[in-house]
Amino acid sequence: MTGHTAIVTGGGRGIGRAVVERLRADGARVLTCGRGDRPADLPGDVPWVRADVARPGEVERVLAEANREFGPVSLLVNNAGVQVERTVTETTDADWDLVVGVNCRGTFAACRAVLPQMTEHGGVIVNIGSISGEVADPNMALYNASKAFVHGLTRSIAVDHGPAVRCNAIQPGWIMTAMAEDGFALAGDPEAARRDALARHPVGRFGEPADIANAVAWLASAESRYVTGQTFTLDGGLTAASPLNPGLF
Repeated sequence: MTGHTAIVTGGGRGIGRAVVERLRADGARVLTCGRGDRPADLPGDVPWVRADVARPGEVERVLAEANREFGPVSLLVNNAGVQVERTVTETTDADWDLVVGVNCRGTFAACRAVLPQMTEHGGVIVNIGSISGEVADPNMALYNASKAFVHGLTRSIAVDHGPAVRCNAIQPGWIMTAMAEDGFALAGDPEAARRDALARHPVGRFGEPADIANAVAWLASAESRYVTGQTFTLDGGLTAASPLNPGLF
């Protein structure tokens, strides 16, 4: 990754933080952003921009800071995301503004901001989608739809902006982050919910943020130079298993 200048949105924790650390370890110059203050344990050579990708003009400010620090951006990882657990009829306008704002508008705006530079200098975009964009998690209608948008946007960018720009997406399954822990906490019996979820994974474990970071690093590298417009599922076999399989559940 030496020579890459990368922006990772939502890189303060979880998957985003693992991506920041992996790209940095591989030699990339990395800038990240988030809605809160700079994390105390973020490495000093990783610039932090406090920004909300859902707000107009914010991603352009992030890009300007990356250009000032490192020069033209050659890698964008759209990781920032939020979720709301409600059905369609339960979803409010405020829920729409939050989830569509971050997951859809933020991802779209970041891609739109970097594409002129990448078209001129070459570049790679990796979007973090979700298996929820392919199979519907219950009570998460808005989140499911927002991730399907990310997958569709990925294909359009690959078609419209190749060959200068490659664009791919990763759709994680259960990755143990604070967001996943919050999901278990909402269950009536969190431990039973955790056991049930784990039983659905043929690999016998939940994913870790580093599992996603490894895939991002490959998609950003020259080893994947023939890969674009694709969505890669990293879910421990969750969506491969039949719900009727007696060995699971």
